[in-house]
Amino acid sequence: MATDFTPLVANGAQLKAALRKNKAKQKRKAFLLVAPLLAFILVGFCLPILDMLSRSAENQLIVKNLPRTISALGEWQASSDNLPGEKAFIAIAEDLQIAQKLSRATQLGQRINYELSGTASLFRKSGRKIENLIPLAKESSYKETLLNFDQKWGEVELWRVIKRLSKPIIPDYYLAALDLKRDMQSNSIDLLPSDERIYLGLFARTILISLSITLMTLLLGFPIALLIARLPARQGNLLLVLVLLPFWTSLLVRTTSWIVLLQQQGVVNDILVAVGLIGDDARLRMIYNTTGTVIAMTHILLPFMVLPLYSVMKTISPSYLRAAISLGAHPISAFWKVYFPNTIPGIGAGAIMVFVLAIGYYITPELVGGRTGVFISNRIAYHISSSLNWGLAAALGAALLVLVVTIYWLYDKIVGIDNIKLG
Repeated sequence: MATDFTPLVANGAQLKAALRKNKAKQKRKAFLLVAPLLAFILVGFCLPILDMLSRSAENQLIVKNLPRTISALGEWQASSDNLPGEKAFIAIAEDLQIAQKLSRATQLGQRINYELSGTASLFRKSGRKIENLIPLAKESSYKETLLNFDQKWGEVELWRVIKRLSKPIIPDYYLAALDLKRDMQSNSIDLLPSDERIYLGLFARTILISLSITLMTLLLGFPIALLIARLPARQGNLLLVLVLLPFWTSLLVRTTSWIVLLQQQGVVNDILVAVGLIGDDARLRMIYNTTGTVIAMTHILLPFMVLPLYSVMKTISPSYLRAAISLGAHPISAFWKVYFPNTIPGIGAGAIMVFVLAIGYYITPELVGGRTGVFISNRIAYHISSSLNWGLAAALGAALLVLVVTIYWLYDKIVGIDNIKLG
């Protein structure tokens, strides 16, 4: 007679349940081991990105501090060439009075000044005098009083900007980051005139210079990695230490050293003049331009190309080349058809590493790039530390993030991330 048989462990529990319990215990241990890393990624990476994305679109400063003005402008048509009515001027005066008491009038002016130049001084000046202006306005007219105080209150564009900023979530920072502007009269989005565009050119320049740096590091790093991989262990390790030596030197020191070397009265130009390659009156300009940025950053990022190449080349057996040559292949043909294809995973790893690092650099381009060699990251740093336009800086950062992810996605589609190896 057939009987059901359930495997049991020594303590009488079902084997399947015991295995499931043991597996869950192992998973909990594994999670606890990686929990500090996950917490670090969440706090140091994910949360800042989310904060950046929120800052790039939020507009709470205007909404919270000009509620009466926003309400009064609700029925006013921004496409009109006429100023809003008395109700709007009463509302802006009352909002300014409260904002001044909370020390926010200057902040409001700075925010609107990002959209319309000259507004910061208008709000600062009006905020200081608003307590004296309101009694006068009550005797006659708020509109007339504010216009007499400063004619900028009579500019229709100012009221259009305030109305446009009356929503808690706005795309204006992203429009500015892409050199676009909304026309309030026609409610259309247009590209800025060519002489006013800043960021599209910077994005293009950043990509082109980063690609140039990646190519330069590959051309210089490939033979270095090949030499280290083929040398005996002792000599190879010595050269590897020399490759890693820049990591032990301050980035600022390395960058300023290139300024000394590349300037027109620097070491490189002096040598070229001394050997007669150029005249003393024809010294090369290799600093404070794109050339200086490419040279300095190629030196700084070269180890990030050499190390992945070396780690992959070290795993390629020399017998492959010997076998190809013994079968009649020319040494050069054997190298390109047998050896080089095996190094492509290392090339891919080094290229993506150097490119991603280069596209986000800002210290070196800031010091040696001048006007033509700076990156979009330098503009982001400027808006964070100097202009204090954190919203635009966040929008530029978000656009740069999307750009890098898109390039990474294209690389995966064309080359394949699975083909990247570090040895």
